[in-house]
Amino acid sequence: MDPASSDSPDDNQTRERQRSASGCTDTDGDVHLRVICYDETVRKLDHYYGIVKRQLLQNQSISLGIFPSTSQDQQVGDVRTSIYCAASIWSLFQAYRRIDDDRGKAYELGQSCVKCMRGILTCWMRQCEHVENFKKGQNPKFALHAKFHLLTGEEVISSEEYGHLQIDIVSLYLLFLVQMITSGLQIIYTMDEVTFVQNLVYYVERAYRTPDFGMWERGSKYNNGTPELHASSIGLAKAALEAINGCNLFGEKGASWSVIFVDIDAHNRNRSIFETLLPRESSSKNVDVSLLCAISFPAFATHDQVLYTKTRNQIVSLLEGKHGFKRFHRDGYGTALEDNKRRFYDIAETKEFEKIECEWPLFFLFMIIEGMFKGNEEQVEQYKNKLKPLVKRDKWGDPVVPKYYYVHRDQLILERSDPGSQGRQPSTEGNPRNLFLWGQSVWVIASLLMDGLLHINELDIIRRHLPSYNRPRKGGRYSAFQVPSTAKAGASVLPQLLDTTKVPVVHLLLRPHHVSSVCPSHASLPLMIATLSIPLALFIMCKCCHLFSFIFISKCQHTASFCFLTL
Repeated sequence: MDPASSDSPDDNQTRERQRSASGCTDTDGDVHLRVICYDETVRKLDHYYGIVKRQLLQNQSISLGIFPSTSQDQQVGDVRTSIYCAASIWSLFQAYRRIDDDRGKAYELGQSCVKCMRGILTCWMRQCEHVENFKKGQNPKFALHAKFHLLTGEEVISSEEYGHLQIDIVSLYLLFLVQMITSGLQIIYTMDEVTFVQNLVYYVERAYRTPDFGMWERGSKYNNGTPELHASSIGLAKAALEAINGCNLFGEKGASWSVIFVDIDAHNRNRSIFETLLPRESSSKNVDVSLLCAISFPAFATHDQVLYTKTRNQIVSLLEGKHGFKRFHRDGYGTALEDNKRRFYDIAETKEFEKIECEWPLFFLFMIIEGMFKGNEEQVEQYKNKLKPLVKRDKWGDPVVPKYYYVHRDQLILERSDPGSQGRQPSTEGNPRNLFLWGQSVWVIASLLMDGLLHINELDIIRRHLPSYNRPRKGGRYSAFQVPSTAKAGASVLPQLLDTTKVPVVHLLLRPHHVSSVCPSHASLPLMIATLSIPLALFIMCKCCHLFSFIFISKCQHTASFCFLTL
């Protein structure tokens, strides 16, 4: 007899247990590998948490939650820097939400972000009279301020002494406000705040015809106190209007009265002017690196590939240097020749700054983020390698991004004769003793993306980086600025026509005002009705005789204006 065939039942059970044990061992190995990966993720997140605590949160105002532009400034809070710091903290908050037990760190980060955004809102709400006056005439003296006292939120510098009119700052705030609310943060508490945010929408809607001082706070390239139309400001305004249209500021718990509405005509005017100006920044600047923030992260204001490619290539070819990007041609800020005691330049003084402009490594970080959104690993590695020798280290070993690099006074002549041949010195702003917080906040965002701790869809929840027809639609009955994928660029948004005889609610709406739902000349033909973007407004027409009417019903629904006209 074959020995194998004479195995006892006990032997079979022993082999079965061995096979089961072997299977358990493989499974335990997989689990162990997952545990190692999880522990590594937690270790990396805790590393960035330490950096954010030491470099950003340590400089947050204890009363308002806003941030100064540099860590040594204990008096003046800067709104732009505060928005980017809040975005950086929010990015780490999003990354921590991936893990099961964050030991309360995600909540702390989220609430720090809420405190900052509410601090900015509080400062602006104290200037609500400015907003009302600005809506009437877009006068720069009624602009919302871009700088406030760090602790009290009071005004620190008047509009006569500083260019507060920066449309892109308000637009940037609205854009990140929508992103954060969509992620689940509760930032807006009351209807007074909802009403004020709606007024901020009105504030930026006229960006297409409002000359401002732009991202660099100086207006014209010649720094003579003259504001001008900036494509970057208009692009940010366009992106903000698209993002906030139909957004419920109370989040999922909100009702119809906490929804923000946008004038579709104002959006279209901003879009057309923005795309007409590109690739220029303004009448005095043929190229400006601030456009990078408009066409890429965080705004993604255009998805016209021709315009995008032309603008981006012009920025890279004309402004990129070894130590970062120049802001624009003949920019005197931070150079050895600029007189810091004078606010404005003399006539033709900008000629002296040609070919010695400062270079900002901050925009290498923006190029890294753009590469992550585009899935361009080569671009990410390219700018990562360019940035590496420029970054300093503090006593904890944390990276420090200098604000800019400038040409030393002794090397100006050689640099002018052979641009890029001379070494540059880092600025005093952006060293371990005086952190440049805008640069540090963008570094955190870029690093989280590169380390795989943050996905681009977690940084851009509303999918601004996708064309409008690929973005998720907001729930409810509110319109959005979205066109089908087959629509041509620049196509008009048409209202949806409805047959009045097939919409019973129309009869209830028109009957109190003695308005018929059929054409007076063709009783057998129903009128077609189109809802417009303003509440309780109807556009009614007959397809046959081109008779149309416009009816506007007031909020109390007791009066209405109505007339028939012939096309």
